[in-house]
Amino acid sequence: YFLFSMAANVLEEDSMEQDIESPVTIHQPKLPKQAREDLPKNISKECAKRKIQRYVRKDGKCNVHHGNVRETYRYLTDIFTTLVDLKWRFNLLIFVMVYTVTWLFFGMIWWLIAYMRGDMDHIGDSTWTPCVSNLNGFVSAFLFSIETETTIGYGYRVITDKCPEGIILLLVQSVLGSIVNAFMVGCMFVKISQPKKRAETLVFSTNAVISMRDGKLCLMFRVGDLRNSHIVEASIRAKLIKSKQTKEGEFIPLNQTDINVGYYTGDDRLFLVSPLIISHEINQQSPFWEISKAQLPKEELEIVVILEGMVEATGMTCQARSSYITSEILWGYRFTPVLTLEDGFYEVDYNSFHETYETNTPVHSAKELAEMASRAELPLTWSVSSKLDQHAELETEEEEKNQEDQNERNGDVANLENESKV
Repeated sequence: YFLFSMAANVLEEDSMEQDIESPVTIHQPKLPKQAREDLPKNISKECAKRKIQRYVRKDGKCNVHHGNVRETYRYLTDIFTTLVDLKWRFNLLIFVMVYTVTWLFFGMIWWLIAYMRGDMDHIGDSTWTPCVSNLNGFVSAFLFSIETETTIGYGYRVITDKCPEGIILLLVQSVLGSIVNAFMVGCMFVKISQPKKRAETLVFSTNAVISMRDGKLCLMFRVGDLRNSHIVEASIRAKLIKSKQTKEGEFIPLNQTDINVGYYTGDDRLFLVSPLIISHEINQQSPFWEISKAQLPKEELEIVVILEGMVEATGMTCQARSSYITSEILWGYRFTPVLTLEDGFYEVDYNSFHETYETNTPVHSAKELAEMASRAELPLTWSVSSKLDQHAELETEEEEKNQEDQNERNGDVANLENESKV
């Protein structure tokens, strides 16, 4: 019963994991032989399998959390980027708090100046010249601080020329207020115009496909832009995320391998006006060279695709990301065409953007297809003369063999005659 409850707890913990995708086998815990036999078979099988998380999610967000960061002071050295990277609720809270604190701080100083000069004791005295006219308490000092920093200027509370300390404070607050305005407004402007939002309208196909194209086995996926404004200097990259072990025995988790999507031919630079199908030729340099249809579901890999370019409206660099795991790679499929020619223009049907259809595709790996093709083709040095020479050699060998058989038969006859004489 104890072992059964232990296995149930393991299953419960596995089911609570988020962003789970493809199964991967792990080593079972070392238990006594009797305990392993008493453990239910269905539970032992499920315990032997667990789910793995994506490295990059479908929406492009990286599924990585940085923990045990001791040098947190580095975030404060780049305070502007830190504020921009914060979530909106924290960003708005800091925005309000910074202005409120500065207004309260300078309002307190204005009130202290008026209190130390004795302006509070001469309220309503027409013969007394205060530092700030019509300042009769902390609330009015706070309002005067707001009017000074925001340059509202209602004209009711004004500073007089008989207060040199007030003039100096006015200069300091005006300069610091301009700095605060530039910093916070700039932070909010960058936060609002972040190119991350432009990436929301850059879409990737739900699945990647593997099929034949121009007689070669290719891995393909589709990208598109939903906006009429284009992405300038768009380029595409792809990475294979897969753990590996080196020849020296070193284990590299989540190793990144480049997938060629046209770097040497320039096909990776896109004119993204209509949806495009990005193709990766599976050749000897491809990490999919030895992977067949039957082997693909057993692989523990993830393909991360990255689309980069400049936003035409703002000139800021934009990056959109997505990923495909083995269960999202369809072997033997192609993408449904989405572009049609209408009366004077081309129309894109995004309803069919993610649709695929099945096509005749070999189930063998690209390596096996290349080997079969090489065996089927004749060598380049093969000629008619070599054919005749080979045929003559075969005839000579047959004649020699026939002569040997004839000699053997003659020898057998002679032996029989000698025996009969005897």
